[in-house]
Amino acid sequence: MSRAARVSESNIKPHLALIAVQLFFGTWPIAGKIALRALPSTGLVTLRIVGATVAFVILLRATAHRPIERRSDYLRLALYSLLGVVLNQFLFVKGLALSTVVNATLLGTTIPIFTLLASAALGKERPTLRQALGMLLAAAGVVYLVNPLNANFSPETTLGNLLLIANTVAYSMYLAVSQDLIKRYGALVVITWIFLFGSFAALPFGGFFLAQTPLLHLPLSIWLAVLYIILLPTVGAYYLNAWALGQVAPSTVAIYIYLQPLFAFALAPLLLGEQIDSRTWLAAALIFAGVATVMLRSRNRVFEEVSERPDALSH
Repeated sequence: MSRAARVSESNIKPHLALIAVQLFFGTWPIAGKIALRALPSTGLVTLRIVGATVAFVILLRATAHRPIERRSDYLRLALYSLLGVVLNQFLFVKGLALSTVVNATLLGTTIPIFTLLASAALGKERPTLRQALGMLLAAAGVVYLVNPLNANFSPETTLGNLLLIANTVAYSMYLAVSQDLIKRYGALVVITWIFLFGSFAALPFGGFFLAQTPLLHLPLSIWLAVLYIILLPTVGAYYLNAWALGQVAPSTVAIYIYLQPLFAFALAPLLLGEQIDSRTWLAAALIFAGVATVMLRSRNRVFEEVSERPDALSH
């Protein structure tokens, strides 16, 4: 296999991982809707974080890994945990409770934009016209999918909307700043420590509400939904997202977020009996066009770097 072919194969893997991430994240509201029939929202978030932490610790102990070498890196991991897990999940759940699903989806379209701005400010990326066009196309698809006319920006939702905006800023900053440690220690090490720190922060909040919930009397369907949320939309999604972040630019990771509502809308008819209409298909075309535009930019950049090396086409 030629070097260019090997680069092409390795370059496509992060994008496939990111598609899987959004598929997992896209099923989280559906499974969450089942779990929330019997669990408080804050308690569900805590079960999600703590359960994922246990899974990550088991996986880390079963594999060879590089230990954390600097004390300052622990502080950075604690910061990443605050941005990517604690604030991200609690602000979203609380904001969603005080706002609407449509508002949350619309405001979520700002994550790739905030990520690109943060990466540019930190000198990690240089925004391009193709990148901006891809984000614009994908964002337009999401906005059209959820229909802005259904949004509610009345004074009653103001606090919830502000919390949702804070959530997008926190997650964007996490994507922009965490790449260096992921490249140094590997995705599993970093994500395990991030969730470990997140568990210490989440337990005091969620534990209070869980203590008032009759956990031993919950039906099996609720626990199966919780187990699914822990394993796929959390362990699987966060690990693959971190791994991909070690391979491609933060803004490339972020733009795949636009696939989340599309997957949720596509799975809703299968799991909740809802219908797909022509609006969904047109939105899907815009979203995929936007993601493909950014993906094409990433692949072209890799091939340019390979072609500049003398041994680029050697076997």
